Amino acid sequence: MTARTDKIDELAKRAAKSDAGVSLAAAAWRRLRRNPVFLLGAAIVIAFVILALLSPFLAPHDPGEPMLGDQVIRARNEIPPAQDGHPLGGDQVGRDLLSRLLVGAQQTLLVGVLATLIGLAGGLVLGTLAGALSGWVDSTVMRVVDVMLSIPGLLLAVSIGSLFAQPNQYTVILAVAVVQIPVFARLLRGSMLAQRHSDHVLAARSLGVREGAIVFRHMLPNSLGPVIVQATLVLAIAIIEAAGLSFLGLGNPDDRIPEWGQMLGQAQNVIDSHPELAFWPAGCIVVVALGFTLVGESLREALDPKSRR
Repeated sequence: MTARTDKIDELAKRAAKSDAGVSLAAAAWRRLRRNPVFLLGAAIVIAFVILALLSPFLAPHDPGEPMLGDQVIRARNEIPPAQDGHPLGGDQVGRDLLSRLLVGAQQTLLVGVLATLIGLAGGLVLGTLAGALSGWVDSTVMRVVDVMLSIPGLLLAVSIGSLFAQPNQYTVILAVAVVQIPVFARLLRGSMLAQRHSDHVLAARSLGVREGAIVFRHMLPNSLGPVIVQATLVLAIAIIEAAGLSFLGLGNPDDRIPEWGQMLGQAQNVIDSHPELAFWPAGCIVVVALGFTLVGESLREALDPKSRR
């Protein structure tokens, strides 16, 4: 029986790769290459990732040190304007704004990616349990998920972040990750329920394949597509929520390590006289979130059979 089921599993995998996997991936890639929305989003995301990874080398100055030294101490009410070597000028204490934006991109990427990965891992665990096990396990998991989803994401993240006496970058990651867990859990659970009564799962079950093997070799791999697409969209949400926490003072308290939301919070005191201090970090957040959203929506459309022509 074992040899027979292994042979069937191997044939099923080959068939899936040849008939569904390759054709679906190839068709999706063809559509994506011709989609200007995807190309625009991908260009934004790639540029953001490159700038974030290379920011320590691209930043012309130390983002934590004033660029005018003692002059800033003598004239704290004067914000340095754009000048040679400082194309965007300085912030309230004379630190180079361009350098802070570049280094802030790295911090934003780190928080967004880690929060999304942790949320994805937690969602995979809960979604797999709910989708594979029926009865009280499914009901309990989904009631918890429903309660969490009934609370606005940013409000829930702020509530979690407020629990820590000394908030920092890691508490922001944890708070944002917890908010994303129910999103992934519900999506994966729905995909696995759809797979539970599919032909290949019923065939494997009729041949006596163990339930655990069915879940991890058939149901889960075939349910991950929508989850991966959702992860791209969640990245945009994670970046916005992390910036919101930092704006409210629930992020890294050390302003020598800049973060876009933190820069927004510091700029609110002088936004009337120097709106550019808020414009640049806010613009970066909007553009990057838009890039991930365009990529995610394009992937969803390309992989949706109903949208094929």
